[in-house]
Amino acid sequence: MGATAVTGLRPFRPAKMTQQGATLQNYNNELVKCIEDLREKREEVNKSIAKDEEEKAKIQNDLRILTERLARINDNLARKISSRNEYDKTIQETEAAYSKIMESSQTLLHVLKRESVNLTKKKQASS
Repeated sequence: MGATAVTGLRPFRPAKMTQQGATLQNYNNELVKCIEDLREKREEVNKSIAKDEEEKAKIQNDLRILTERLARINDNLARKISSRNEYDKTIQETEAAYSKIMESSQTLLHVLKRESVNLTKKKQASS
């Protein structure tokens, strides 16, 4: 029985260690390549995030501008609608007053015609 049987250790084999070292180096190289690939993909995602954040900021700014513009337009509309309502009220009141004036004028005309006829009859009766 040799020393390996008693101690349970494997005998030293330099060729085997060289092969294991080469395998370990290959694993290391693959691991480094995978990490580099992951970093590249992360950078792509990071650039996409930055682009989306920039677009989001632009849209938010556009939305703010449009919201302010909408508020101004709503204020202008409210003032114009109020003004139009005042015009409507004034026109309605003026038309009602004009209608009363027309009725009064018609009544006055009838009264004048009647009085004119009466005066003419009195004048003819006295002549």
